[in-house]
Amino acid sequence: MATLQKIRSKGALLLIVVGLALFAFIAEEFVRSLSSSQNESRQRIGQIYGKYINIQEFNDLVEEYTDVMKFTTGQDNFSEEQMQQLRDQVWNTYVQNELIGHEAEELGLTVTDQEMQDIIKQGQNPMLMQTPFINQQTRAFDVQALNKFLTDYNAMKNQPNQPREAVEYYEKMYNYWKFIEKNIRQQTLLEKYQNLLGHLFMPSDAAVKASFEARNTEKDVLLVAVPYNSIKDDAITVDDAELKAKYDELKEAFRQDESTRDIKYIDVPVVASKADRDLIDKEMKEVAQQLAAEGADVANVVRKSGSIIAYNALPVRSTTFPADIAKEIDSMAVGTQKGPYVNAQDNTQNIIRLLAKVSLPDSIQFQQIGVAGIDAAAQKTADSIMTAIQAGAPFDSIAKKYNQPGTEQWITSAQYEGATLDMDNLSFINALNSQAVGTLQQVKLANGIAIIRMLNKKNFVSKYDVAVVKRPIEFSNETFNKTYNDFSQFVATYKTIEDIEANAMKAGYMVQQRQDLYANEHNLANISSTREALRWVFNKDTKKGEISEIYTCGNNDHLLIAMLTDIHDGKYRDLESVKDFVKSEVLRDKKAAQIQEKMNACNNLAAAAKIAGALPTDTVRHITFTSPTFITSIGASEPALSGAVARTAKGSFAKGIKGNAAVYAFQVIGENKKEAKFDDAAKQNEKQQVSTMAMRTASRFMQELYRKAGVTDKRYLFY
Repeated sequence: MATLQKIRSKGALLLIVVGLALFAFIAEEFVRSLSSSQNESRQRIGQIYGKYINIQEFNDLVEEYTDVMKFTTGQDNFSEEQMQQLRDQVWNTYVQNELIGHEAEELGLTVTDQEMQDIIKQGQNPMLMQTPFINQQTRAFDVQALNKFLTDYNAMKNQPNQPREAVEYYEKMYNYWKFIEKNIRQQTLLEKYQNLLGHLFMPSDAAVKASFEARNTEKDVLLVAVPYNSIKDDAITVDDAELKAKYDELKEAFRQDESTRDIKYIDVPVVASKADRDLIDKEMKEVAQQLAAEGADVANVVRKSGSIIAYNALPVRSTTFPADIAKEIDSMAVGTQKGPYVNAQDNTQNIIRLLAKVSLPDSIQFQQIGVAGIDAAAQKTADSIMTAIQAGAPFDSIAKKYNQPGTEQWITSAQYEGATLDMDNLSFINALNSQAVGTLQQVKLANGIAIIRMLNKKNFVSKYDVAVVKRPIEFSNETFNKTYNDFSQFVATYKTIEDIEANAMKAGYMVQQRQDLYANEHNLANISSTREALRWVFNKDTKKGEISEIYTCGNNDHLLIAMLTDIHDGKYRDLESVKDFVKSEVLRDKKAAQIQEKMNACNNLAAAAKIAGALPTDTVRHITFTSPTFITSIGASEPALSGAVARTAKGSFAKGIKGNAAVYAFQVIGENKKEAKFDDAAKQNEKQQVSTMAMRTASRFMQELYRKAGVTDKRYLFY
């Protein structure tokens, strides 16, 4: 009882403690939920139809496409520029598929499995011709070859202890096929949507006939042009109300689907000083002596030299090297050496030593079977395979026994030249180069044995065993630090954009500008590795008039500051940002009105020719309604003039035609109707041309879908 009474006496305190504990628990869960939400938000790379795109989801698509490109090109690695292009292709394809998929779902459009089977059986889709399943005799897609591969692939998956190379090859081939299959389905859905849209623009018979007659009716005119530039701009006054009215009239032309920024920037390249150049020159002379020494370890000398071109003990075509090196190789004798010399185009010092010149095939056809392992058992297996083939057993049949394709394949110089090759690849390619056609050999590799049957060699070309030392003329740390400190002092001294612009030139810097910078651009000022600068420019907290920190970019050889001068986040560009264009349109309208007023008082062409600023009377022939008239004396295309001439009878005079570059008066002096019959063939041809023109207008549908979907692209945050 005493204990119970004690608890009761502390009841209020206990309630407070329990309440605080409960609040702490709820707060902890809230913070955890908020943190999770923020993490998820930071992983968003874009948005379509309100659906967020996660960076991992996008990276998976990029990896899929990269694997496909590796499989089709034979490349193992891609440069950063190539990866940017791959990511762009993946993004554009992804967005298009999402847009079309959304519309197709609303319309009930689908591509069924049966349709896919029919497309594959027919074998006419161009994408099928990009697969390895091609009949070598007919050069057509072979569905039987595809089915055989799929059967072999499924069988291989159910059999353990398969050679690693064979398993990897089959997996890559299968993934490539699934990629092709997916893209055919997406392509077919797009075609269905486009065909449905195209039927909305099918011209009527009356429109087709009118177009045919207009196309086959030509007129000749005497023409007087009074160009707008005959009136000086400062002779015209334009007020704000007129600018606003013209802006409202043309507002749709100023629509923007994505936000942009206007910036000014200073780019400071860091270059080697004289002391840096002298040191590199001294070191390269030492390398040249080492390379020229009798019995020199060429590979070791090149490796230690700092050359950006590695040495492979493999003869290659001269075109494998940069153009400046290739040019020298072609004119050198075996055993000679050139350099060191400076190549100003890529800012390098170079040494070339030509070790040998041989004639080797550019293309080699062969078959191979791989045996895993290098022990006695593996050697025994390889020997038995060799014996069986030499005894007349079909090569591909033996290969299938070991679950390998054993197919005939070609390898070309382009597939390996210029790549960094390991010892296995070097051994393999050298073996192919030296093996005679019709022979069989074993090539021992690090983890197995390759049995190669040589089938054919074609296109013998000159190849060179050449050691190249190409060393960039780089700046030292001392030079970088001095350049950075000087620039940092300048930026610290002048804290506004106006002050920086006023003092940059005398400090040795140049202020440049860029308008309409988009977030999906890969770099700023055509300098690589400027992602951090782009992030700053498009950060929601960066305000107009602010100056960034100094960014080190490029190959750590550029210093950059960005200055934000304007932000365009609205649905339409504001009047101020397009003021110059709007003013030019108002000026043109007012000049046209003045010229038209003078032309209205003219009753004939001779009177129009006397207007101040009028060009000499000209004869323009073969004008039709269906194509814009180009006026050579003005240097402009004038669709309005084509329409006016078409509706003016022979002998009649017309005036005050407002064109793109002038106001026109003309008299029709001739009319010619071609002797063309509007038969079924002509009707069909004309319908096709009218439909094509209509579809050009309809082709803007993707832009409209893009706007409708509210697509946002924030890849700049990640790449």
